[in-house]
Amino acid sequence: MLLLVVCCLGSRPASAQQQTRLNTGWEYVRGDLGGIWEAVRPAVAGSPETVPLWTPVTLPHCFNALDAVDPDVNYYQGPGWYRTQLAVQNPYAGGRTLLHFEGAGQKTEVYIHTTKVGSHVGGYDEWTVDITEAVADFQKTEAYQKQFKGKIPLSIRCDNSRDLEMIPSDLSDFNIYGGLYRYLNLTYEPALYAERLMAHAVTDAAGKTGALSLKIAFPAIVPAGTAAPVTVRLLDPRGKAVGQYRGSVRAAAGEVAVTDFTVKKPQLWSPEAPRQYAVEVTVGEGKQAWHQTALVGFRHIEFVEKGPFKLNGQRLLLRGTHRHEDHAGVAAAMTEPMIRQEMRLMKQMGVNFIRLGHYQQSRIVLNLCDSLGIVVWEEIPWCRGGLGGPVYQAQAKRMMTHMVQQHYNHPAVIIWGLGNENDWPNDFPEFDKQKIRAFMTDLNDLAHQLDASRYTAIRRCDFAKDIPDVYSPSIWAGWYRGIYTDYKAVTEEEFKQVKRFLHVEWGGDSHAGRHSENPDNALAKIAAGQGADERSGDASLFGGSARVSKDGDWSETYLCNLVDWHLKEQETMPWLSGAAYWPFKDFSTPVRPDNPVPYMNQKGVVERDFTPKEAYYVFQSYWTTVPMAHIYGHSWPVRWGEESELKLVKVYSNCERAELFVNGKSYGLKTRASQDFPAAGLHWRVPFATGANQVRVVAYQGKQRVEDQISFRYQTEKWTAPARLTLTKTADANGLVTVEAQLFDAQGVPCLDAANWLRFSLAGEGRLHDDLGTSSGSSKVQAYNGRAIIRLEATPGQTTVAVQSPGLPTAVLAL
Repeated sequence: MLLLVVCCLGSRPASAQQQTRLNTGWEYVRGDLGGIWEAVRPAVAGSPETVPLWTPVTLPHCFNALDAVDPDVNYYQGPGWYRTQLAVQNPYAGGRTLLHFEGAGQKTEVYIHTTKVGSHVGGYDEWTVDITEAVADFQKTEAYQKQFKGKIPLSIRCDNSRDLEMIPSDLSDFNIYGGLYRYLNLTYEPALYAERLMAHAVTDAAGKTGALSLKIAFPAIVPAGTAAPVTVRLLDPRGKAVGQYRGSVRAAAGEVAVTDFTVKKPQLWSPEAPRQYAVEVTVGEGKQAWHQTALVGFRHIEFVEKGPFKLNGQRLLLRGTHRHEDHAGVAAAMTEPMIRQEMRLMKQMGVNFIRLGHYQQSRIVLNLCDSLGIVVWEEIPWCRGGLGGPVYQAQAKRMMTHMVQQHYNHPAVIIWGLGNENDWPNDFPEFDKQKIRAFMTDLNDLAHQLDASRYTAIRRCDFAKDIPDVYSPSIWAGWYRGIYTDYKAVTEEEFKQVKRFLHVEWGGDSHAGRHSENPDNALAKIAAGQGADERSGDASLFGGSARVSKDGDWSETYLCNLVDWHLKEQETMPWLSGAAYWPFKDFSTPVRPDNPVPYMNQKGVVERDFTPKEAYYVFQSYWTTVPMAHIYGHSWPVRWGEESELKLVKVYSNCERAELFVNGKSYGLKTRASQDFPAAGLHWRVPFATGANQVRVVAYQGKQRVEDQISFRYQTEKWTAPARLTLTKTADANGLVTVEAQLFDAQGVPCLDAANWLRFSLAGEGRLHDDLGTSSGSSKVQAYNGRAIIRLEATPGQTTVAVQSPGLPTAVLAL
């Protein structure tokens, strides 16, 4: 064991083997082929052999980029094919050529020419296919030179068909996407290489001493007993070498121990300072050596029994959210820049914790959590439906194994999740709680065998809450049940019932752009003190008991109140380990066709295209320290009320003081007080002028000053039921025209609370930018405050757009 003394700051990126992302040069067919021969047979333009027709695509690519939110169809679930041609030139003598899949949905088969070289079941874990022999064999054929001109034909079949013996369940509240929706890499390895590094870094509770153990796993292709020279360098966060090992290990099945290090006074990893050490490993010698770097972080984690969470010996309130791999226009096929933008938006909101729901996510996400300082709960996709048979259970165990092995080194990970809502039946005739408990126990044991240093957890399965280390019940105060002021009492009662408590999933839906002068009206129908758990049928918009999710207005205004109340209460709960809002971003789901944006779960604090909603700034005001101020209502163009009525203005800010100005007049300086609801005391009652108004705030934090302002109209005219529609061009920029539909009553007064369904259509040249899953990117959408917009590509004089609403005359606009 080596003794190391380290004391520097900084970080450095991880390195990898010779690896190329295969992003371009692909073709795609949605549907099945008669067999692999149809993908590779010679075909002359115009001949029958060219059918089916292939479409050029780039990776990552998802079958369901648009149809996941098409209001008129079920999203596609079935097979699809991809093909490309590879130039393979492995630089290593006797080396291996691999295809490394970072994720593909949901069942995948891989072919080199007509030879099947691999397959995989599961849409979220990483896997590789060794194509070395198949490439060598194909290079001996006549087709290699004559038909394919020295390239290797690669064909891949993905399939996301419904299958009861697979996880996740198709009852899940998210799409089970298909396609090569994560990166695919061509990797060259030398003859002697490791397929996995397992670097485990921990400290004592005081953070005075760190311990790092290193193991490596060899692929089966390396014969057992093979002597492998190994060199290890440990670098501190600034890149200074602080330790070294040189020796030899013998290949064997499973993981092989290499060495251990002790580090005195390690620089600790935390959300405030996510310092990472680099473990550089070389296997073999000379030009045939294999190199890889793993980044690790020294930290100590503890969920106190009947108490909070501690990181490095200090209480850390986990301020969290959730993430689905889903985005406007691409569905699951998010590129690395998109993922980076999303994770940075979370960090800028003040997030220090994330639950990755409900499946293993991209390595890019985990790397960003490490470098940004975001603590992680990651889980396998055993989500809803009950418990399947041996094939189903084997997949769940395999995905648990892969998740832990593949993400073991990440200091951000503190919890391995066993499942979600496993109390939800109906995939199978039998729903046996004891069998579910037994299988959950197996998963719990497996997770601990694979990694004894982290906790296990599940959410919402009360009959099995004693099995994992940490439990999260269902608490949706003010949405699916109860009122939001019930939150603290309900949470404390649930906290008393388990050994270690963490609250994940809370919040409510909001239709972006919809605002209300009386957002809490629906609460008058709901009895307090009756619990806050989501029960069967509560997510439906029809029937059942009174609840805000069914009877509320789905306004951003109401959601801000709900979030504001929860966050102020969390500051007064010293026993709370943390909570995670559900989710960060709106995402698509096949089980919500009737939502204001069809097939969208609209609980996000940003829209599916990253556009922040008002609630984003409520979180910022509680969770961040960089001075900020945000007046509620940036997307509220017209407010309403009586003349001279005093109207509520809220400012969400983390600053000590703020002064409000309305139409140039000061309405006083107020001091922030987190327990003064709403907006932590930064709220004013002020009169508006009929017509145009401007509101400005100046906020102060010490010597720093920040400002925000909004403009809007104030309407005092009353309206009756909507009687007509109008359609107006409001913008023309960057090649896109924006049109706005508005609802008016018979007297021509705007109907500012109208929530009618609207349907946009286009004739002539051009294209609607719809099927994006946003309030401004959907051909079918509920109005927000009597209006809705959509963007389109248009040719002047040759494009006509229309909007319809049931019972009203159609409005048409020629562009």
